[in-house]
Amino acid sequence: MPGTNLTREEAQQRAKLLTVDSYEIDLDLSGAQEGGTFRSVTTVRFDVAETGTESFIDLVAPTVHEVTLNGDSLDPDEVFKDSRIALPGLLDGRNILRVVADCAYTNTGEGLHRFVDPVDQQAYLYTQFEVPDARRVFASFEQPDLKATFQFTVKAPTGWTVISNSPTPEPKDDTWVFDPTPRISTYITALVVGPYHSVHSVYEKDGQTVPLGIYCRPSLAEYLDSDAIFEVTRQGFEWFQEKFDYAYPFKKYDQLFVPEFNAGAMENAGAVTLRDQYVFRSKVTDAAYEMRASTILHELAHMWFGDLVTMEWWNDLWLNESFATYAEAACQAYSPNSRWPHSWTTFANQMKTWAYRQDQLPSTHPIMAEIRDLDDVLVNFDGITYAKGASVLKQLVAYVGMDEFFRGVQAYFKAHAYGNTRLSDLLGALEETSGRDLKNWSEKWLQTAGINILRPEIETDANGVITSFAIRQEAPALPAGAKGEPTLRPHRIAIGLYDLDSSEGAGGKLLRDPEGGRVELDVDGELTAVPELVGRRRPDVVLLNDDDLSYAKVRLDEQSLAFVTEHLGDFEASLPRALCWASAWDMTRDAELATRDYLSLVLSGIGKESDIGVVQSLHRQVKLAIELYADPAWRETGLTRWTVASLEHLRAAEPGSDHQLAWARAFAATARTPEQLDFLEGLLSGSETIEGLAVDTELRWTFVHRLAAAGRFDEAEITAEYERDKTAAGERHAATARAARPAEAAKAEAWASVVESDKLPNAVQEAVISGFVQTDQRDLLAPYTEKFFAAVKDVWESRSHEMAQQIAVGLYPSVQVSQDTLDKTDAWLASAEPNAALRRLVSESRSGVERALKAQAADAASAQE
Repeated sequence: MPGTNLTREEAQQRAKLLTVDSYEIDLDLSGAQEGGTFRSVTTVRFDVAETGTESFIDLVAPTVHEVTLNGDSLDPDEVFKDSRIALPGLLDGRNILRVVADCAYTNTGEGLHRFVDPVDQQAYLYTQFEVPDARRVFASFEQPDLKATFQFTVKAPTGWTVISNSPTPEPKDDTWVFDPTPRISTYITALVVGPYHSVHSVYEKDGQTVPLGIYCRPSLAEYLDSDAIFEVTRQGFEWFQEKFDYAYPFKKYDQLFVPEFNAGAMENAGAVTLRDQYVFRSKVTDAAYEMRASTILHELAHMWFGDLVTMEWWNDLWLNESFATYAEAACQAYSPNSRWPHSWTTFANQMKTWAYRQDQLPSTHPIMAEIRDLDDVLVNFDGITYAKGASVLKQLVAYVGMDEFFRGVQAYFKAHAYGNTRLSDLLGALEETSGRDLKNWSEKWLQTAGINILRPEIETDANGVITSFAIRQEAPALPAGAKGEPTLRPHRIAIGLYDLDSSEGAGGKLLRDPEGGRVELDVDGELTAVPELVGRRRPDVVLLNDDDLSYAKVRLDEQSLAFVTEHLGDFEASLPRALCWASAWDMTRDAELATRDYLSLVLSGIGKESDIGVVQSLHRQVKLAIELYADPAWRETGLTRWTVASLEHLRAAEPGSDHQLAWARAFAATARTPEQLDFLEGLLSGSETIEGLAVDTELRWTFVHRLAAAGRFDEAEITAEYERDKTAAGERHAATARAARPAEAAKAEAWASVVESDKLPNAVQEAVISGFVQTDQRDLLAPYTEKFFAAVKDVWESRSHEMAQQIAVGLYPSVQVSQDTLDKTDAWLASAEPNAALRRLVSESRSGVERALKAQAADAASAQE
């Protein structure tokens, strides 16, 4: 959106000049059911360091009616421009500003989002302010280091509920007057308004009582498993308060499941918003419950790290998100009675693979990124900021020691409560508690980009005894276009030594000797000798970075790779299996392992994989590999082999199990032959059944999507399915199915609704895009390559960030894996002059096509060997 940027220099200048004391915000939302605009009245009290200077306050609004500064009326036509209100002639000391404006409800998930539930026709509102969207609701100094107190007064329709950061008061004449918040940043203030359903409880311990609330729309209330959500929340309170040695800093803790939410959740102080897909309408696997628990714990950790103590500027966004990501996994791994003590397996399987993928894009950047302005930060919620940062924090914990790490964190919270900090503040606290000098560590890990590769170099004698063992570290060249130089880093890692236990009753499991099967050491430089292993018998498998302590690509030596290829599913523990699966996937993406060989590896081991999250990741990765990384001449053979195997696993799975549901979804995703599609139709109609498989609402839509994409279902069948599920989720599913149909008219209609019109809500637009792009409709989609490049810059400049990014990433011709796509992309990048954020997104998508071309060539070459 033009005119809404803010540079770091502007923010620094404003922070030097101003100290903000308080906001009083009066919102009239009584017309929310009808939509349109709402009246916003903001009174801000702030101090100025020197008299006669000028500054500005941020506001995005259709109309500004009044601006009064220190009792003087300013002409809105003169002072309001480009999302800013100029503030001339400021007084030395206290200043008081009052702004009266009409602000707009949105359907983009930014600012004050308005949604009408098709079930009860009621409107539901919620705010989403990170990064710079509080200014869409009230005039604000929109930067994290200008903290203040916030006092909200809200007029709402009769019978509605209003929730904010402070405890919910009793309304009077439909007006809700909240107590002021503690000093917090603008981006974590919140309002959730509507006829929401709620469940309440408390967290109590040692005289502390924190009210807990869970909210959702009434149409989802029957599916709300509040007991399970409260259980995870209490687990988080227990563990975080012990580890942080700081009591929960706000007066209550509400979790609000809201519709059409763009992210997973948002850490608004005391009023966390979460996407309401986490209220499960149908059977899901345990991996989905674990993901929800991770999100709940992530946001709860933010109450301390992010809300109580907040970054000074967005270049430390990574620390905010990385800490919460590390903390969520650590809480699940180490908390007593945790339901998911294997959380580091999930972390390796999901977060690490995301990080490795992001770190190999041309846009890769140091964890401590250079954030020049808001445009930079809006595209920086990426795999470096979350996943690599959290992985490196896990490495930092191994490097300084867990007890020392948390003692440093405790000192940090006490020193900076309700304030703003930089990275150096945390590192200084950790140096104090650990005695380690972290300057070199910080320079190499946080201020450089790229991934290291660790390889074992092992020599043995004729009896299989190790005579030499070393670890070679490599720093591959950064991707073309990336800034920086390859860097060797210090790594704290473990080496795991695994043998197949073939003794009677052992079940042929790969085990690590609990006595001497693990060696932990520091690796630094190009070659690190490991004398501790010399003289020992060589095990069946040597696994570097066992326990996944560091962030690095790991390669197996030739003997270990051969053994793992035959026995990957035999590791008794889930984490080493996940590390080996991840290494194989990484090799496939890097064109070191042919797609057909990756498929064979997965098919040989997935039947023994007990971790359902790993199984579902393998399903996604195999499908992606065959569709994008396989030799096109072999692709159909690979898809046939995978789909046949999926159906066999589906039929063989334990009735009613998570594996059965996962295999049903995997089979549906690639079903292609007339017989397979007949079977899907039969499962929908009930003429075919599989013992234990409940074809419930969400699974029905999974089948409908595939049948529509395959040309079996058209408008009549899609409409009939929607009539069974006339909900917001049903609307989205129907939109996906319509866009998936293999017909020129269906594609043209979908394209027009997204690109040529801006009327779709965020969630429906996302659903249409996901249906539009089908990997087995390449020819049908081919004309849209030119259309994409003709339209994307105008879309970027005319839509809000979230809506534009959905289109720029989702409609890029990623399925057209060809040199022609690269050439068209390069021509557009050279001529279109996109801004830095759009250039980055398109360059990242281009990199995916380039990678796929290399992988396809490697797969084709393997067939000739």
